[in-house]
Amino acid sequence: MALAALAAVFWLVAQARTARAGFWRGWLAGAAQFAVALVWIIEPFLVEPERHGWMAPFALVLMAGGLALFWGAAAWLAVAASPRRVTRIWAFAVALLASEALRGYIFTGFPWALTGHIWIGTPVDQLAALGGAMSLSALALGLAAALAMALVRVRQRRFWRALAVTAVALCAAGLAWGWGAARVSQPVPRGAGVPVRLVQGNVPQHLKWQPDRVMEFFNRHLDLSAAPPLAATDDAPELVIWPESAAPFLLDNAGEGLRMIGQAAGASVVFGVDRRDRDADGAAIYFNALAVVDAGGAITAQYDKHHLVPFGEYVPLVDFLPGEWRGLAARVLSGYTPGAAPQVIDLGAAGRVVPLICYEAVFARSLHTAERPDWILQITNDAWFGTRFGPYQHLAQARLRAVESGLPLVRAANTGISAVIDPRGRLLASLALGEMGFLDTQVPGALPPTLYARTGDAPWGIALFFAVLGLGALALRRGKRIDLAGGTR
Repeated sequence: MALAALAAVFWLVAQARTARAGFWRGWLAGAAQFAVALVWIIEPFLVEPERHGWMAPFALVLMAGGLALFWGAAAWLAVAASPRRVTRIWAFAVALLASEALRGYIFTGFPWALTGHIWIGTPVDQLAALGGAMSLSALALGLAAALAMALVRVRQRRFWRALAVTAVALCAAGLAWGWGAARVSQPVPRGAGVPVRLVQGNVPQHLKWQPDRVMEFFNRHLDLSAAPPLAATDDAPELVIWPESAAPFLLDNAGEGLRMIGQAAGASVVFGVDRRDRDADGAAIYFNALAVVDAGGAITAQYDKHHLVPFGEYVPLVDFLPGEWRGLAARVLSGYTPGAAPQVIDLGAAGRVVPLICYEAVFARSLHTAERPDWILQITNDAWFGTRFGPYQHLAQARLRAVESGLPLVRAANTGISAVIDPRGRLLASLALGEMGFLDTQVPGALPPTLYARTGDAPWGIALFFAVLGLGALALRRGKRIDLAGGTR
């Protein structure tokens, strides 16, 4: 359905009489796509509807309309570059791919709902091991362009050409599917064999910080950590993982909290917690952090989230705004301060991990560390995303990070979906959305570094830069010709 819809959009853009008309067709298609795919963006505003509910429709309209500008710009460039419909179709595919790469970085980046994400969970997603998410988008856009081109040939009554284009597209899709299926069928190395427990407290976001419920939810996590394994043959966990913001105290003011956590689990515990520090001027600053404590409650490692959510965990340009601003998810008036950078922390026998907190798993560059870890650890609180599309999309992107890097990924989510993902992106075990409980598991082993893990997005960036530069030159040259002929652009 997605490929057919994209092909229809490509065909409509190719029919545009002017570049301006092409822009509006691309923008409308993008706005519709993002309005549906990102409808979950209203959920954080409904946690406290009496305070923020009025912002929900504006957030969706602004987000969908803003991201649609990338589609509109790509369509404008394609129409401006050539008068030929087939050329416009392929130019739009290239420009749209470049726009997807760009929006992963501009304004801190938002690589959500990429066209290539339609392949996650199919064998085709294994292409990400070669070229990341852009390789999946390139295939999706290429197939859609081929179908749109076939439609043009049919309308021109060039049926054999239409058939040839369709056959080539189907062969390309079949080869990608077959190669991916063969890769997925290969065995995955065994991990360290350390028993790990994922705790899913299932705490509703609108109740999470109510003073009369805070200790109830904290005790829920303690009880789930202390519970015996469900199967008599399972070993007691040596590492317990709680989700993001699971601790109700500040790390620097934990009281007996750390000891209670270590004592309940009888093992090392990874948990999400807010941390307070001081800046150079002595003012208090706060971090959305991850901490590790041993069975005695001593802190053995910690990590500060480095890629914060704009308007969620901080407000951009807040220093220029009057009053106090903190972002929806920040528990402190000043909002959170970003940590230094991605890092690898040592969990002893459980191995070395690169920790990701919530939104950081959306970015492949969050895994760019000096040393390669043994696995990826994500803690998140997807209660902010509701129960419809958001949590499932977030899980899908976590699966893609595993494929891209060749590393297994373990995910502890407050309301779900907690999961163990192997280095080929397969779900080995999970706890359903909205379920309270724990999952005892072991982390699978890692694959050798993938091609994408070694190169990143640099090859795509270089290729797309020159491709868009070429389209821009064609558009400029054609515009001058139209002006000289006395026409209008």
